Amino acid sequence: MNKGSKKIPAFTLSEMLMVLLLTSIVVGLAFSVLRLVQLQMHGITGSYERNTELNLMKQSLWIDFNQFDGVWFNGLKEELVFINEAREIKYQFKDGYVVKELDTFFVELAVRKTFFNGEAKGNGEIDALDLYTSEQEGSKRIFVFKKNSATSYLNQ
Repeated sequence: MNKGSKKIPAFTLSEMLMVLLLTSIVVGLAFSVLRLVQLQMHGITGSYERNTELNLMKQSLWIDFNQFDGVWFNGLKEELVFINEAREIKYQFKDGYVVKELDTFFVELAVRKTFFNGEAKGNGEIDALDLYTSEQEGSKRIFVFKKNSATSYLNQ
């Protein structure tokens, strides 16, 4: 027997290559799954921001409809005007957004309908507003209205 040679426990070259191959496959799958999760989170974030913007505009319109006595719509200027004894607020409908004084609501509106006493009205005093967002925004609906005062009926 040869007493001078001791066998050192170690991995063979083929075993090391197999470990590297399996490790690279697992890491590649992990990065693929991470990318899919990132895309999903980006979609959720965008949807949340659109819904938040829409809810803010709905809340602002609801407050103004119930706070002001008179609401007028000008179809030529695409402008909604709220008036009471103390002040006046204007909403301007543009392509892709709505401007209210210093606020801007980035909401794409597809359809705008205005009503007075349940009848569609293009210009003049209104008591209800029906808005539909575009398909890109999810085809959502905003409907706001107010109860008319006696002066609204006398002015007609």
